[in-house]
Amino acid sequence: MGYWEDCRMNTHWRIPMAHLQREYGSLGNRLQLAIFQVLESGTFIQGSQLGLFEQEFSEYIGVNHCIGVNSGSDALYLSLCALGVGPGDEVITVPNSFIASADAIVRCGARPVFVDVEKDSYCMDFEWIEKHITSRTKVILPVHLHGKTAKMEEIVEIAENHSLWIVEDACQSHGADINGRRTGSIGTLGCFSFYPTKNIGCYGDGGAITTNSADLCQRCRIYRDYGRVDRYSHAVTGINSRLDEIQAAVLRIKLEYLDKWNERRRTIAMRYIEGLERTDLVLPAEGSQKGHVFHNFVIRHKKRDEIKEKLSGKGIESAIHYPIPIHLQSSYQSYRNTRLPVSERICNEILSLPVNPWLTDDETDIVIDQVKQCLS
Repeated sequence: MGYWEDCRMNTHWRIPMAHLQREYGSLGNRLQLAIFQVLESGTFIQGSQLGLFEQEFSEYIGVNHCIGVNSGSDALYLSLCALGVGPGDEVITVPNSFIASADAIVRCGARPVFVDVEKDSYCMDFEWIEKHITSRTKVILPVHLHGKTAKMEEIVEIAENHSLWIVEDACQSHGADINGRRTGSIGTLGCFSFYPTKNIGCYGDGGAITTNSADLCQRCRIYRDYGRVDRYSHAVTGINSRLDEIQAAVLRIKLEYLDKWNERRRTIAMRYIEGLERTDLVLPAEGSQKGHVFHNFVIRHKKRDEIKEKLSGKGIESAIHYPIPIHLQSSYQSYRNTRLPVSERICNEILSLPVNPWLTDDETDIVIDQVKQCLS
């Protein structure tokens, strides 16, 4: 009996998008010990584990400072707060991201200005940026989507020419490299999410801000802790957004494996590309090997929904990231007349296949075979 038949004999068998059980199985003893040590210490907020993680993650990204926060959403919001973004300001971003990218702007009282994306990378099309800059524009917020890096050299040049800040949404690009610099180290500030299914995730919500600016670092630290400068003195209106000790301890261990896990994601992605290249699917634009860490492996096809349903029937999970662009969401009614043709077209065709580091070669081959069968 072959591998596929063995799997199908198990009624609980499936190929999931993420495989956190396998991740835990490989690291469980170390993670349990780290969590136990935090419990034993009696310190759960802003202790030594957070300080060590902030130091280690800043060194990994290649910046001077890291600020651990409660989520990627808060990382974006607090970064904009630190830059003084507020009512009347505009922030240029993209519509084909998770809604948190735009919601952070709205939370500041500012206005998102959406530009379309490139049809191959699905990241910000820099050629549209200058057409949308006004006297109110304060920040450019590109999203490194699915693990693929936006064209930061061009975006940085535009920002410098117009005296604008850049906030990188690197929530899906942990470890991605652009000409020797990791995402989160190129803009004014970088924002990361450690949601459990990210390339490096904690066991709950978590996030971080990275920067080379000591001043912005201090502002972010104040904003994340109720706006206080000492125990009972508050300089600004802040929020409670602190990465806790248990999550920091978990992330410290996982950070050691991030490059290895990213390399495995690339290996799986290359296997997919080789196995599916002679189909009529639109496959990911590879770019630099280090420029894509394949948080998602995204294919495109006009019969996306049919393929997804057939794969589900075979026990293979897939996902759509994201089916409705932000400017067409009900919560963004004022943008209903905005036309962004590339974003609107691809949202009806994209489908993410499993690409987690614990996917075996046999499972990868099963996905390839079943996708091909869906197309026949």
